[in-house]
Amino acid sequence: MIGELLIGMLVLFGAVVSALSAFGLIRLPDVYLRSHAATKSTTLGVLCILSGAFLYFMFYLDHVSAKLLLGIVFVFITAPVAGHLNGRAAHRTGVPLWKGSVRDDLNEAMRREKQGRQMQQGDGSKQE
Repeated sequence: MIGELLIGMLVLFGAVVSALSAFGLIRLPDVYLRSHAATKSTTLGVLCILSGAFLYFMFYLDHVSAKLLLGIVFVFITAPVAGHLNGRAAHRTGVPLWKGSVRDDLNEAMRREKQGRQMQQGDGSKQE
């Protein structure tokens, strides 16, 4: 009885977090904040739902599902990386930040990277 309740709460929590993530995709003002909602919240929601399904199969059907374990691992690894790469690609192509943004850490890192490339190109031309 308690196990069923805990598994149900885990799945319900995952569904609520996923719903809030969908709401964030609609309401947030720019691509960077939307990417955050799409990756962080949805990853947590999907992981909770898949974990609840895994625990249900394990405890009540005496079946350890390798497919659910692989799903948990792949979502945990790929979703945040994909969100990061989408945000980085948007930044590199010049998608503007929301006017209320106060920090742009990637801009400073890209400026240092560009200066480093210019220095390397300058050193390469002197050696030839």
